[in-house]
Amino acid sequence: GKLGRYPPWPGKIVNPPKDLKKPRGKKCFFVKFFGTEDHAWIKVEQLKPYHPHKEEMIKINKGKRFQQAVDAVEEFLRKTKGKDQASSHNSTEEKNRRNSSEERSKQSTGEEKRKASLSEGKVKKGTGEGKKRVSSVSSERGSKSPLKRAQDQSPRKRGRPPKDEKDLTVPESSTVKRVMTGTVAGFKWPPSVSEPVKDSDPHFHHFLLSQTEKPAVCYQAITKKLKVCEEETGSTSIQAADSTAVNGSITPTDKKIGFLGLGLMGSGIVSNLLKMGHTVTVWNRTAEKCDLFIQEGARLGRTPAEVVSTCDITFACVSDPKAAKDLVLGPSGVLQGIRPGKCYVDMSTVDADTVTELAQVIVSRGGRFLEAPVSGNQQLSNDGMLVILAAGDRGLYEDCSSCFQAMGKTSFFLGEVGNAAKMMLIVNMVQGSFMATIAEGLTLAQVTGQSQQTLLDILNQGQLASIFLDQKCQNILQGNFKPDFYLKYIQKDLRLAIALGDSVNHPTPMAAAANEVYKRAKALDQSDNDMSAVYRAYIH
Repeated sequence: GKLGRYPPWPGKIVNPPKDLKKPRGKKCFFVKFFGTEDHAWIKVEQLKPYHPHKEEMIKINKGKRFQQAVDAVEEFLRKTKGKDQASSHNSTEEKNRRNSSEERSKQSTGEEKRKASLSEGKVKKGTGEGKKRVSSVSSERGSKSPLKRAQDQSPRKRGRPPKDEKDLTVPESSTVKRVMTGTVAGFKWPPSVSEPVKDSDPHFHHFLLSQTEKPAVCYQAITKKLKVCEEETGSTSIQAADSTAVNGSITPTDKKIGFLGLGLMGSGIVSNLLKMGHTVTVWNRTAEKCDLFIQEGARLGRTPAEVVSTCDITFACVSDPKAAKDLVLGPSGVLQGIRPGKCYVDMSTVDADTVTELAQVIVSRGGRFLEAPVSGNQQLSNDGMLVILAAGDRGLYEDCSSCFQAMGKTSFFLGEVGNAAKMMLIVNMVQGSFMATIAEGLTLAQVTGQSQQTLLDILNQGQLASIFLDQKCQNILQGNFKPDFYLKYIQKDLRLAIALGDSVNHPTPMAAAANEVYKRAKALDQSDNDMSAVYRAYIH
């Protein structure tokens, strides 16, 4: 398939397990894939009837596993021939489905979560009526809604997935990975690219993580109302909650929001805050970047101090530790606007020492402080699909609920200030090291006479298949290094992660090696390109 699309896969609509609640929102059905033991929630509009699309599906898929799946469909149809299958999905079953929802791959990797989301959602109900609903499924990555539902599937207790769901995986690769682990009955087709990227999200999840005296950790999903809690293992508990309006739309806080820093990440965040009805005052070092947001309804702040003094909660998202400190401590900086009760949320990716220092000076003036660095890139920021790692003032974290729902798909509360900075650096260390490894493999393939496209196709068929792998390889193959995540910033994060390792005498040899390659790329003037431009450091 083309970049970002999955081939269709046959399956059938079935009743979900009793303890599995259906995602809220538009209609979806629980579908089991033929030829596999996999299953998923599928959006209505992404199902098509089996027979009218059978030939097209067979043309797209040539794999052995797929042929086995088609054989299984035909066998199923033979066995059920003669029964009245058009009415097999009666209103009672549909009602049950509406009341059931769950993200089955909570304990699987982040990749699998996204995979599950791509198959979750609403299933096309009205197109396959002649025979028992046997339809087929495929999906598209780039749009927000399938991704959003990765974590959004589970307003229910987020504990261990039901036993019969353990192996759920829905591939994310741009090729036929569904052949290996697909999960649906019927053909699920990609939503159109013009599909709205962000329906308001009734299933946005907050995770609260607080260290106890024991080594065990407590995870809780939180918003304005905490719901039922389920023990998972030992003293680990997971709570899912929902602070959205009854109709599923986000209810924006009535607090005045300030935002400092309109870079790749900040711009998308502010757009989503405005779209969801928040009152936002913006400031940027280069003021012309504010113009677009003023046209969208934002107010203009003349200095960081003015923004903080006129707003209840001020967010900031800047480039590095020096910029974060200058913003707070510099002339007309944040600190000058802090009075008792004022709230400051720093979303910059910095080291724990920097964020701890900033927290201390803010709190010393009576302010409240939350660190909330974000995992993602420009595209995910624009789509409101960021993952937010927060730590510090827990009450402030809860006050930011509607803001985090507008800008992200998930937020984690990690306890005391510094924890989010450390976790964010570790996440970006892994990502940066992986990117360098991808570039190393692609260039080695080239110099040894192997097709880079074929290497990507092979990787997309295996367990490494992911949106990240596919998009970054496509960047390299197309020579398109337009920044989605600046190379200079991933190098900064690797440097800070290595320093974090130094501080506890922990070896980070992989990150250290990757860091050297990024430094080479910076010397080749790739700083302002995407991180995938690290590829150019390997070109002889």
